[in-house]
Amino acid sequence: MRTDFSDKVVMVTGASRGIGREIARQFAERRARIVVHFHKNREAAEHTLAGLAGASHLIVQADLSDATAVGKMAQKTVSETGRIDVLVNNAGVYEFHPVATTTFEDWQRSWEKTILTNLMGPAHLSFHVARHMMKSGGGKIINITSRGAFRGEPDAPAYGASKAGLNAFSQSMAQALAPHNIFMYAVAPGFVETDMAASVLAGPAGDAIRTQSPLNRVARPEEIARVVLFLAAEGTDYLTGCIIDVNGASYLRT
Repeated sequence: MRTDFSDKVVMVTGASRGIGREIARQFAERRARIVVHFHKNREAAEHTLAGLAGASHLIVQADLSDATAVGKMAQKTVSETGRIDVLVNNAGVYEFHPVATTTFEDWQRSWEKTILTNLMGPAHLSFHVARHMMKSGGGKIINITSRGAFRGEPDAPAYGASKAGLNAFSQSMAQALAPHNIFMYAVAPGFVETDMAASVLAGPAGDAIRTQSPLNRVARPEEIARVVLFLAAEGTDYLTGCIIDVNGASYLRT
């Protein structure tokens, strides 16, 4: 199995921190050219870029909820790099909007923002990248979803729905794109030890979250990244359409 990504261009959305940063870092260690996407925090994206091995990496910006901005970002990336061999749709938002305490106006806003960012954004970006890959000989698209798609997200139902939709999208497109030598996968983590989750894990709910897994801990970003790199490597074509759970047995689906 190829673990050297020399001459490969890898685009990672939401690469300014957390899982996305670690995915970008591990690809760069294996000689890929990285396209670091960010939405608002350019400083964090620059920090990611500065920590990447190699050279010729690129930073791009777009609000994934804006279909026009997504198209322009894809066009800019192909124009500057010449190709996209691997796309990792990692960026996403999570907003609390429990039905019992949320106003209908805030409910609507959370649903719209979450679905546009977590589902429509990856769908639109995948469209543009897939059309490019059809001309360039193929590629890999890997979507970061969530165990919440299966386990449920009672306080953030739009998040659970968006990730369930992304799983279904991944499987539909795996069938549509395989004849074009394009392979699509989904990786569904549980809780991950990132800066975004740090306050929750350090708070009163932290121990209960960790004990959801028999390993008595949450995932580390590097563990998610390793699965992504495995799928992006040569020899995994027949896994297209798969959804890989990386949740430490905290939720077992049948």
